[in-house]
Amino acid sequence: MTRRQFVNDPDHVVPEALEGLVLAHPGLLRLHPDPAYVTRAKPAPGKVAVVSGGGSGHEPLHTGFVGAGMLDAAVPGAVFASPTALQVAAATTAVDTGQGVLQIVKNYTGDVLNFRIAAEIATDHGTAVDQILVDDDLASERADGEGPGRRGTAAVVVVEKLCGALAEQGADLPELVRFGRALVADARSMGIALAAGAHPGDRAPAWELADDEVELGVGIHGERGIGQRAFAPAEELTAELLGRLVAALGLDRGDGVLVVVNSLGATHGLELALVHRAVHRQLAGRGIDVARSLVGPYVTSLDMAGLSITLVRADDARVALWDAPVRTPALTW
Repeated sequence: MTRRQFVNDPDHVVPEALEGLVLAHPGLLRLHPDPAYVTRAKPAPGKVAVVSGGGSGHEPLHTGFVGAGMLDAAVPGAVFASPTALQVAAATTAVDTGQGVLQIVKNYTGDVLNFRIAAEIATDHGTAVDQILVDDDLASERADGEGPGRRGTAAVVVVEKLCGALAEQGADLPELVRFGRALVADARSMGIALAAGAHPGDRAPAWELADDEVELGVGIHGERGIGQRAFAPAEELTAELLGRLVAALGLDRGDGVLVVVNSLGATHGLELALVHRAVHRQLAGRGIDVARSLVGPYVTSLDMAGLSITLVRADDARVALWDAPVRTPALTW
């Protein structure tokens, strides 16, 4: 099946989309086109700046989370490709107001390498930089510990929200790093898809599935998962993901969690709400409290028909940071 897309030139999708995003939110965002990055329209002095980024195609991640209570800057790469080290370094030094910069990095080889080089460049220019590596994707975990480790997926939204709130409250860079790393250790995600997405300009999806199959453990760059399983009602598919996530985090009765039910691009809000209901019911049956939830398209994979579920251990401090005010294009309360 071929797909049509609202695209002019596939090579110009990212810069044109960035311009359109900032035009839609002129009071919140400022675009720096060369090298490309997005910052708050009104800088926030006197605090540690929080910077993240990665390949485009995951919108609203990360550019949609720039604003009060979350990111000070986001650095977009090409579709499913890391931003360059020079992009990240320029954004990092631009938002430093003297308190240092926290970089939140998803665990992909290109992102890890380019953010590391950028941190070295920024440090050479007098900016204090430290990093949190987000590696929550259970599907990419290997028992032997070999390889690059778990990929960074939708838990990055929770990390950006809570670390952003803590930075707004005046936490210093070492405190933010300690908090963020502990948070990542308590976060796991897993995705499932009914159909692959298609890159801008492509007329066909990246891979095919039989009508009676789903892909289990997909990645956010369109990667196939750990295998296929039979299609089933939403309750059963939700149970498949939740069982693995609960076991991985060692959750037990009386524990609380933050939950993200995330569309991978083409999954409708009606379906997400239905799956969120299943998550609540099934966790309640295990005696696990859903302290807070986020349901919607937050970390997408172009137009993939699929979703992911993220669980993060919750305590009173984390819930308070989740509830702290935020104003960004994609998240506001």
